[in-house]
Amino acid sequence: MAISNSFDLSRCSLNTATIKHATLTEAVTTAAAAGYGAVGLWRDRVQEVGAEEAGRIVRDAGLRVSSLCRGGFFTDLDVERTRAAVDDNRRAIDEAAAVGTGELILVVGGLPANPEPGMGVSPDAGQPERDLGAARERVGLRLAELVPYARERGVRLVLEPMHPIFCADRGVVSTLGQALDIAAPFAATEVGVVVDTYHVWWDPQLAASIARAGAQGRLAAYQVCDWVLPFKEDTLNSRGYVGDGYIDFEAITGWVRDAGYTGAVETEIFNTDIWERPFGEVAERVAADYAERVLPFLS
Repeated sequence: MAISNSFDLSRCSLNTATIKHATLTEAVTTAAAAGYGAVGLWRDRVQEVGAEEAGRIVRDAGLRVSSLCRGGFFTDLDVERTRAAVDDNRRAIDEAAAVGTGELILVVGGLPANPEPGMGVSPDAGQPERDLGAARERVGLRLAELVPYARERGVRLVLEPMHPIFCADRGVVSTLGQALDIAAPFAATEVGVVVDTYHVWWDPQLAASIARAGAQGRLAAYQVCDWVLPFKEDTLNSRGYVGDGYIDFEAITGWVRDAGYTGAVETEIFNTDIWERPFGEVAERVAADYAERVLPFLS
């Protein structure tokens, strides 16, 4: 299926989560061999070799780093855990700067009633731990702490709204509009937003929110994958290849284009079946889907 080299893949980015079992070097080599222009990095892969070395590996392969994922998870009420989260986000900012990207994706965190992603509610959780509005307010407070540090290092903090099914344990920010409201007190160069089709495709206000993000200069990243059914036992790992599900990529890509976005398009797929496939096979399939269902609508 070696067909990707016939397409313009300069804006196509392979997120390392799509080939989760690949090492950083394997992921970068795979993307370069398939003709991609960029890679999106997760911190676990960066930390395998260290951020400076990771940046060198990407540059030596002739690629760009479109984003680093992830910071965030700072909605806790506990003072010590909050301090630890802020410290970890500072390390993530340093890593983003070192690998050569100005965009750090933030998954903000769920309700304190949930002790960790994918777990049940804490048995002693009271009303404060279930206060969704307060949790969202704390996102803004943590941003205010981190923005000066990120600004000094040339890194923008990028809020990722997540589908409401993840609101309890991963992301209390569910819509692009909510993300833009939280970002509003900060400069567009300091706090941006990402459009991840898996999380926002359902939103009836999506077109207007993307236009708003573009007008404000906050549209920092565009990530694509599809909503497929039936869900796997772990809903988080139920994403599919672009075109295999229900998302209208022509419409959403057109909105992103019209909002003035000219950056990379990252394919980020969490799917245990896809993770078991050969890395090159996955990269070629992703490139073909991008060429058919995204690229024609970018310009």
